[in-house]
Amino acid sequence: MSTVIPSKSTVDNLQEQARRHLWMHFSRMGGYSDEHEIPIISRGEGAYVYDAHGKKYLDGLSGLFCVNAGHGRTELAEAAARQYEELDFFVIWSYAHPRAIELATKIASMTPGDLNRVFFTSGGGEAVESALKLARNYHRMRGNGQKAKHIAREVAYHGTTLGALSATGVTNLRSQFEPLAPGGCHVPNTNIYRWPEEREPIWAADAIEERILFEGPETVSAVILEPVQNAGGCFVPPDGYFQRVREICDKYDVLLISDEVICAWGRLGHYFGCERFGYQPDIITSAKALTSSYVPMGAMIASDKVAEPFMEGEASFAHGFTFAGHPVAAAVALANIEIFEREDLCGHVLEKEGEFRGMLESLRDIPIVGDVRGAGYFQAIELVKDQETKQSFNKEESEKLLRGFLSGELYERGLICRADDRGDPVIQFSPPLICDTEQFEEMHDVLRPVLTEAAAMMRN
Repeated sequence: MSTVIPSKSTVDNLQEQARRHLWMHFSRMGGYSDEHEIPIISRGEGAYVYDAHGKKYLDGLSGLFCVNAGHGRTELAEAAARQYEELDFFVIWSYAHPRAIELATKIASMTPGDLNRVFFTSGGGEAVESALKLARNYHRMRGNGQKAKHIAREVAYHGTTLGALSATGVTNLRSQFEPLAPGGCHVPNTNIYRWPEEREPIWAADAIEERILFEGPETVSAVILEPVQNAGGCFVPPDGYFQRVREICDKYDVLLISDEVICAWGRLGHYFGCERFGYQPDIITSAKALTSSYVPMGAMIASDKVAEPFMEGEASFAHGFTFAGHPVAAAVALANIEIFEREDLCGHVLEKEGEFRGMLESLRDIPIVGDVRGAGYFQAIELVKDQETKQSFNKEESEKLLRGFLSGELYERGLICRADDRGDPVIQFSPPLICDTEQFEEMHDVLRPVLTEAAAMMRN
């Protein structure tokens, strides 16, 4: 794909305008200046993106866990263009349009069990918000209106709207906006690396039952969990964890919400992450890779059981969003799913995840590499001061390591990934599902020298 690289004056103008007018999300805006440019990404192709200077980067994060089919898919742009010519927009508030119907039907055919009702949203946070509201309303419709609390995990991220934020377990994301919407309760996550060796594998699942009993089963509406927890660095569940959670939810009449905003659509080698770990949720939340993020779209997918009280007489789930089920987004999602099926992207992930993981495991000889964990094309490296004791870095050391060195150095050497310390310091990887040996080798060739330099720097 040929392109014209903007002139220096054009790039300088973009930098100035971005600093003056663009309020970037989760960003320290005061950190940018003439000496510290805002990274401006101007185009993408396959597993790569290019900045305004024309420099090429391997997108090891798929944008933000979401461009699963890769960048520059012309067939997705063409699907959008065709839909614009047919129907640009109409709401799904008491109306329907063909693409929303077709996409809901397609999704329902792919979900496990009786997850047959698709409630579209504009993104992942809205899907979580919708799921939490639905869980409350479901119980109220059945005469259990006191069941209004939800249980999530510590350090887990479920969104930033006030309702979803009450489920998010990241303290520094919550503290600026307290008091939050009531009802959020938290339990330990599955950071097995930090567990004592003698701990029972499903201890964290049993902690959910203990919290339900502490709050009172008559007050708890739902448990919301990711198949692999993102924040903290790709925490995978121990064997039997989700099966035990399912038993607990059934025992106390609590809905199980599988938050798959990241883990659906092939990220773990299956269309839905719950399939990877063999559990049946009552609700799935989805977004990001539903369209490979070519157009914003999300969905809450509910079981027939959960939807049933709203399908009779004058009942209504009084909730919605203007742009949910947008015709263009739905058309792009359908075309995106066609790509997944035609190229068997889920099968590709299952075939290649061992090689991807093996590349990361090969870095364990670097003193700073403590743990390597994850599933599918969703992996993380936890960084430590001491491999033997698993001693972590303090706040000041993490700041120096992640923001003072790793984030900038990895980007400078052409690799986009995520250096994060919402728990212990980690680097996360979530490449497009089209990635193969060539991209894994590129990642290794950047990671090994950078992590080696980081280890030496932190020793001094």
